[in-house]
Amino acid sequence: MQQRPRPSFGGNNRGRNPNFRREQQQEHRTNRMIRVPEVRLVGENIEVGVYRTEDALRMAEEQGLDLVEISPNAVPPVCRIIDYNKFLYEKKKKEKEMKAKAHKSEVKEIRFTPNTDDHDFDFKAKHAESFLKDGNKVKTYVQFKGRAIMFKERGELILLKFAERLAEVGGLESMPTMEGKRMIAIFAPKAAKKKEKEPKEPREPREPREPREPKEAKAPVTPPPAADAAPEDANA
Repeated sequence: MQQRPRPSFGGNNRGRNPNFRREQQQEHRTNRMIRVPEVRLVGENIEVGVYRTEDALRMAEEQGLDLVEISPNAVPPVCRIIDYNKFLYEKKKKEKEMKAKAHKSEVKEIRFTPNTDDHDFDFKAKHAESFLKDGNKVKTYVQFKGRAIMFKERGELILLKFAERLAEVGGLESMPTMEGKRMIAIFAPKAAKKKEKEPKEPREPREPREPREPKEAKAPVTPPPAADAAPEDANA
């Protein structure tokens, strides 16, 4: 019996479109993947506003660029006309810069006992100051073993003394609390204070100048009579 050819569905054409798989794996919908009646266009070289999707696609095609959906949950969705590869590059670049600026804060632990001596206290305080200056939190605890649990007050004094030592670089998030056989206090770094500008030194006053003596006025010079002038007649 001769087999009838199977009807072809739209899904069978997916293998013919080399961009189909790429579009399915895209982070954003682009071009013909955007199937809403209207979109809001933003970006450069366009008049921001709401356009019919077909008009926005035509504008993108005329510029040889892509219509990229950047805010799908907005009503209507927000799109931008840009080269999609360039859009992804700029997005990854911004994310990389933000990660580089963001400091991953860690929690450093410092352990005491009720019998911690001054030398050990100072040594651990210097480490805590360094951790806080680097932007990390410090979890400090006093470990009680056996009958040492009877000396809770001594553990609290150690932690409060530690808080006083670290006051310039870190502050207590809360008062020391007991958790099992540990008394715990957590310190958070303080924001670095901006250096105040040093006041400028006042200028030394200048010595007053001596008044100048007035110059003598010169007598006006009378010009000599002209040689061709006729002498006046004495008998006139």
